[in-house]
Amino acid sequence: MHTIWKGAISFGLVNIPVKMYAATEDKDISMRMLHNVCGGPISFTRTCKNCDVQVQNEDIVRGYEYQPGHFVVFEKDELEAIGGEKSREIKIIDFVDLHDIDPIYFQKTYFLGPAETGVNAYNLLFNALKNTGKIGIANVALRSKGSLAAIRLVDNCIAMETIFYPDEIRSAGDVPNLTPNVEVSPKELQMAEMLIEQLSTDFDPKKYENEYRARVLDAINKKVEGKQITVTPEAPSTNVIDLMAALQASIEQASDNNASSPKKKTTKAKKTSKPASG
Repeated sequence: MHTIWKGAISFGLVNIPVKMYAATEDKDISMRMLHNVCGGPISFTRTCKNCDVQVQNEDIVRGYEYQPGHFVVFEKDELEAIGGEKSREIKIIDFVDLHDIDPIYFQKTYFLGPAETGVNAYNLLFNALKNTGKIGIANVALRSKGSLAAIRLVDNCIAMETIFYPDEIRSAGDVPNLTPNVEVSPKELQMAEMLIEQLSTDFDPKKYENEYRARVLDAINKKVEGKQITVTPEAPSTNVIDLMAALQASIEQASDNNASSPKKKTTKAKKTSKPASG
C-alpha cells in the first residue's frame, strides 16, 4: 500500500507514530471527453480570466471572495498553519460507543498502520479499544481542512473515519412531502413486516456486485470487438395502485427465493416500527 500521510495518534500523554493508507478505492469506469469531429481527447487548462494565459500550479494561490470581485489571499503555508496540518496529529479528545454515531456522519475511511518506532504503542491502543469496545473521537487536519474523525478497529487494524461536523448535516425535516405520523393499514403493515422478515439475512458484502459497471465493461468489450450494441429501453415504471397485491406478490417471490437458496437468518418482526434516525 502507498503511504498517503504520516503523523501520530495522541490520547492523554501517549503518542503513537502512524502511517495512513487509503482504505477504499474508486472502481468507477472513467470516460474521457473527446472531440466528436476528430476523436481527440479534450484537455482542460487553468487560465487566468484577466491575463487570458495558462497558469502553472506554482503560480496559483487560494482566495476567499468576501464580496463580488474582492478576495483575501492565502498562501498554502498559511492555510496549513491555520488548520494545524503541520502538527501531523490525530488528537483523540473523547471515547464513545460506535452505536452512538449515526452512519450519516461517516465520510471516508483510512487505515492507520504503525510507524517503525510505534509498534508497541499501536498495539496498546488496539487492545485497549478492543477490550473496552470504545472508539475514539479525534481532531485531525488533512489537505488544509480540519475534520472530526472516529478511531476504530477494522479487522486487525486501527482505522480512521473522517466524520462530518453537525452543521454539515442537512435536516431531514427539509425534505419535501414528508408526512410523519400518518396512519397506515394494520394489514398492510403486517404484510410489509412479513416481507422484511422473509428478506432478512446476515450481511455479506461479497454477494453484492456493481451490475452497472459490469454492463458498461461488457459494452466496452463489444465496442472494441466491433459488435453492434442495441439496448432495449426499459418500460417506464407506473405507480402501484394495489399495495396489498404488490406486498403479497413480493412475499411469494421471497418465499420462492428462500426455497431455492440457503436458509437465511430471520428475526421476529416487531409490532411497532421505529423511524430510522438521521
